[in-house]
Amino acid sequence: MSNLMEFDRRQYLGMFVPKLVTVLREGYTAKMFRADAVAGLTVAIVALPLAMALAIASGTTPDKGLHTAIIAGFLISALGGSRVQIGGPTAAFIPVVFAVIVKFGYGGLILCTLLAGLMLIVAGLLRLGTLMKYMPQPVVTGFTSGIAVSIFSSQVKDILGLKMGAVPADFLPRWESFAKHIGTTQPAAVLLTVVGLVVIFGLRKWKPNWPGFLIALILCTAICTLFALPAETIGTRFGNLPSALPDFSFPHIPFERTMELLPSSFTIAFLAGVESLLSAVVADGMTGGRHRSNMELVAQGAANVGSALFGGLPATGAIARTATNIRSGGRTPIAGMMHAGYLLVFMLVLAPLMHYVPLAALAAVLLVVAWNMSEYENFRNTLSAPKGDRLVLLLTFLLTVFVDLTVAIQVGIVVAAFVFMFRMSEAVEISSGVKLIDDDLRPDHSRDDSDQRAHLPRDTEVYQISGPLFFGTANRLDNLLDQFLSPPKVFILRMRLVPVIDASGVHALQKLADRCHRKNIVLIVSGLQEQPNRIIAQMHWQEHPGELHFVANFDHAVQLARRLVEHPQA
Repeated sequence: MSNLMEFDRRQYLGMFVPKLVTVLREGYTAKMFRADAVAGLTVAIVALPLAMALAIASGTTPDKGLHTAIIAGFLISALGGSRVQIGGPTAAFIPVVFAVIVKFGYGGLILCTLLAGLMLIVAGLLRLGTLMKYMPQPVVTGFTSGIAVSIFSSQVKDILGLKMGAVPADFLPRWESFAKHIGTTQPAAVLLTVVGLVVIFGLRKWKPNWPGFLIALILCTAICTLFALPAETIGTRFGNLPSALPDFSFPHIPFERTMELLPSSFTIAFLAGVESLLSAVVADGMTGGRHRSNMELVAQGAANVGSALFGGLPATGAIARTATNIRSGGRTPIAGMMHAGYLLVFMLVLAPLMHYVPLAALAAVLLVVAWNMSEYENFRNTLSAPKGDRLVLLLTFLLTVFVDLTVAIQVGIVVAAFVFMFRMSEAVEISSGVKLIDDDLRPDHSRDDSDQRAHLPRDTEVYQISGPLFFGTANRLDNLLDQFLSPPKVFILRMRLVPVIDASGVHALQKLADRCHRKNIVLIVSGLQEQPNRIIAQMHWQEHPGELHFVANFDHAVQLARRLVEHPQA
C-alpha cells in the first residue's frame, strides 16, 4: 500500500515538472541555443507592436503591454508545461480588461489579475487542466468572434482620428458616441490606417516571413513624421514611455471590492487557461510533442501574479506568436525566455522613438488581429451545425458583443450542457454500456485482437468509435495516432456505431484528418449513419482522394486500403 501511495505521489509530482527542466536534463547544445536565439528575436519583433497595441486597446498605456510581455512572457516559458509556448498579453483580454479599468480603475485590474493568477495555480494543482479541453467548440467560436467585433469597435476612434473623450465600455453607447463625433474625422488617421493595412496584407501575401506588423508601424511612423501629418501619436496621448525596468510601484488595490471583482477575475482565469491550453495543443500538432496541461496552468497563474506585482496586464499563451516561434526554429523554452529578454532591450533602447508612432498604425495592427480572431470559417461552418450548436454559438456571440464576456461564457456553457443532456436523452439506449473507442473489427468479440487483425492489409490500422461523438468525448481522438509504435499507411476509422455527432465532433475528426495528412497517413471513414453523414456534409467536410475517403462499410474500407497499400500511385 505504501509503495502504491509513493508511486501516486511521484506520478502527481511528475505532472508539475517544467519543460525547461526536462530540456536541460536531456542536454542543451550550442546548436539548440543558436536556433532558440534566432526564434526568440523573430518572435520579439512580432510581439513588440502587438504588446503596445493590445495595451492601448485595453484602456491603458503601451508600456504596460511591454512590461507584461517581458515579465509574464519570461515566466510562462521558464515554468510552463510546453516546450514552445510564447506568452504575453493577448486580444482575448481586451473587452474584460477595458471594462474593469472603466469601472474599478487600474488598481481593480491589478487585483483581478492577482486573483486570476491564484485561481489558475489552484486549478493546475487540482489537475483541472484536462477538464478545460472539454470546452464546447461553439462556445469558443462564439466568444472569440464576439471579442473580434469588440476589438474592431474599440479601434474606430483611432482609425478615424475622432476628437472625443474616453470611449464608452458598452457596445451600443460606444457606437452612439462615434456617430456624434463623426464630423471630427481626420483624413490623416484614415490614410495611415489604410497604409498600415495594405502593408500588412501585402507582405502577408508576397513576403509572409517578413515582420509585417513592425514594418507597417515603421513605415506609417516615417510617413507621419516626414510629412508632419496631424495624426495622434503615442507621445501626444501618453507622453514619453519610460525606458527603465518595471518596478513594484503599482496603484492602490481596492481589496474591499474583492467580491465585486470575482466574476471578472474568473473570466480572466478562464480565458487564460483555455487560450493557453488551446495554444499548447496547436503547438503539439506542429511539433509532434506533448505538453503538461496542469503545469501549464500553474505557470500561467504564476505569470499573472508576477505581471500584477509589476503593474502589468493579464497574460496567457499566444497562439500566433507560438506558431511564429515554431516556424522560426524554436524548440525549447529558452526561445520564449530570450523573446522576453529581447523585448526588454527594445524597450530600453527604443522607448524615445516610440513617441512618434501614430495610433492609427497600431489600430491597423489590431484590425488584423481582430480579423484573425473572428474565426470566420468556423463561425460560418458552425451555423450549418445542428440547431443546438447554432443556438449556443449565437447566444455566446451576441452576449459577448452586447452584454458582457463573463455572462456570455456562463450562459454559453450552461446552454451547451442542456443541449448535451437533450442529445444524451435521445441516445442513452444506444450508448449504454458501450466504450467510446474500441479497437475491434467485429461487433462480437469472439476472436482475439491478433486474429481479428489477421486479414487486414499490411501497414493498416483500424479503430471503431461506439456511441455519440460530441464535445464531451471528441477530445478522445486527439491522441489516437500516438498509440501506434510506427505510423500506418492507412488508418480506418469505423463509425457505424456513432448515432449522433455535433460541431465539436466534426472539428475533432477534421483535426484527426489534418494529423493524418501531416504524417502521410490516408484516413478512411466507414459506415457513417444518417445523422453524422448529414452533419458532416452540412459543415463542408469533404473527401480528398489520396488523403481522406468516406466509404459505406468496413468491407469496402478494407478493399480500398488494400488498393492504396499495394498500388499507392494508382
